[in-house]
Order: sequence, then structure tokens, then C-alpha cells
Amino acid sequence: MIGYVTLGTNDIDRAAQFYDALLADMGAARFMEFETFIAWTAGPDKPGLALTRPFDGNPATVGNGVMVALIVDSRDKVDAMHAKALSLGGKDEGAPGPRGDGGFYAGYFRDPDGNKLNVFCMD
Repeated sequence: MIGYVTLGTNDIDRAAQFYDALLADMGAARFMEFETFIAWTAGPDKPGLALTRPFDGNPATVGNGVMVALIVDSRDKVDAMHAKALSLGGKDEGAPGPRGDGGFYAGYFRDPDGNKLNVFCMD
């Protein structure tokens, strides 16, 4: 159902370095790129993640309550991607671990622009 999610950035080069390194661990690569917009996907039939400088020319800001969730296939990958996000300059928003009942395992972080993401798997 979701084609792609777009996050705002005020420094596209810094943000691109963060996401190039982080999303490579999921098998994702850039599939579209312009001066003010970059998008990644793991395949043409998979959802994508995009970054953009706002079209209206105003500074990008973080949406309160907005979060992007990235699915992986194991707890080890959740742990590794959360750690990598922090090593790339992200900020911890919740260490990896089980959340509630039902096998949901997730780690939460903010990217260098302050956008909130999580990496999760379902056991």
C-alpha cells in the first residue's frame, strides 16, 4: 500500500550519507536522485524512503508524532541497524527490545535532522 515515505532535510548531503550507509544494510540503494531529492528502495516492487529539501523554500522541520518504521527479518538486524544509526550520528529514542505482546521487537532513533524512525521485526 505504501509507495514511499518522504522526510525533510536541511542538509541533503549529510542526510544522504546517513541513509546511504544505513539503508545499504537492508539491501536498499538510491533509485531516484535530483539536486533537492533522493530516494532509496530495496527493489522496484518495494516501498521506498526519500529525502527532500522542502519545495516551499522554508526550513525542514520534524513532524511531532510522525515516525517511519523500517522492517527487517531478525532481532540481530534490528540491533545492528539501531547501533549503526547511532554510530552515523543518529540519536537514541529507545533501545532495541521487545515491545508489548505478540513478538514485536524494535529499536527507535532520530536521524541527524531529527526525524524519528524505528527498525523492527516480528518474531
